Amino acid sequence: MLERPEAGLHYPGSLAELRSWFPDDDACLDFLDWLQWPQGFTCPHCDSSRSWRLPDGRYSCGGCRRRVSVTAGTIFHRTRTPLTVWFEAAWLLTVQKHGASALGLQRVLGLGSYQTAWVRLHRFRRAMVVSDRDKLSGEVEVDETFIDGKNKPGKCGRGTAGKTLVVGAIERLPEGRRGFRRVRMAVIADATSASLREFVAANIEPGSTVISDALTSYPGALKGEEYEHQPINVKRSGLKAHELLPGVHRIFSLLKRWLDGTLQGAVEPDHLQSYLNEFVLRFNRRHARRRGLLFLRLLEQAVNTKPLSYKALVANPQPTGRVGRPPGAREWPGTLAAEALDRPWRSATPDSTAGPPEAGRHSENAR
Repeated sequence: MLERPEAGLHYPGSLAELRSWFPDDDACLDFLDWLQWPQGFTCPHCDSSRSWRLPDGRYSCGGCRRRVSVTAGTIFHRTRTPLTVWFEAAWLLTVQKHGASALGLQRVLGLGSYQTAWVRLHRFRRAMVVSDRDKLSGEVEVDETFIDGKNKPGKCGRGTAGKTLVVGAIERLPEGRRGFRRVRMAVIADATSASLREFVAANIEPGSTVISDALTSYPGALKGEEYEHQPINVKRSGLKAHELLPGVHRIFSLLKRWLDGTLQGAVEPDHLQSYLNEFVLRFNRRHARRRGLLFLRLLEQAVNTKPLSYKALVANPQPTGRVGRPPGAREWPGTLAAEALDRPWRSATPDSTAGPPEAGRHSENAR
């Protein structure tokens, strides 16, 4: 990743700059080329730096003679969606405070298919997790909650049926300082010691203090590990859980509000982890003033994330054949690059046949 990137030099700082930087797909392709090989082309097959550019934009390796595309091995691999659409979607997803839904993206970009918008967003969400990111440390609150699904007859609390179990962890600030630091969240199969141990080991630095409720699974999850455990018995304390574990309950509340607000609650359990990844990124970057920097970081991750096919992405694909497919030929989205028009509204002919506004109806000028 780039160190100390600057707005206006390494990434656009506004929507106007975004469209000025990337007026066509060739500019987008060159930007991905620069992100992937900042020191010049290196063949991913033989590591050779000898190459020449082909008319179609690909490289011909001077070592192994293979033809290499800039988008090969990235989330843009073999895409038929113009890169201008990809870049605009990445901007809307990262710069807006609450992100973007697939339906909203389809409307804003004029995409002919909801599926196109949905797939593009999920591929970006797969690129939001950095594999070598630092683990949480210090005092860390850990708890679980249920997301999605409708209440069905069954047990209450941790036995609720029809919902997906999510575990969350958040760093506390040192005593005397208000607020919280970073967060991690993950879907787990159950609240057993094995499931919680896997989450804690993957997300919390050894030597940290884990603060949880008195669930019997936590001592087993932290047993033998280099963690200090501070369990809190909520029932005996006489206080509410959100008063004793304010940080983790706050992020659960924000998560549910975001899922119901931006995504209208239309989240399938099989894809919930991708939405958690996006929420974690947004929460951890909530104080970032240079929003365009998030756009740059997302594209940096996108060129280093392996491609994901639609078949692999869709958890519950529809049966093969024409069942469930829209009628007519499938249309791919067009590029957002367009020639400037010279005030087309001036060439419009006024409708001289239109009479005065009907009595009793309000006109724009009658306010």
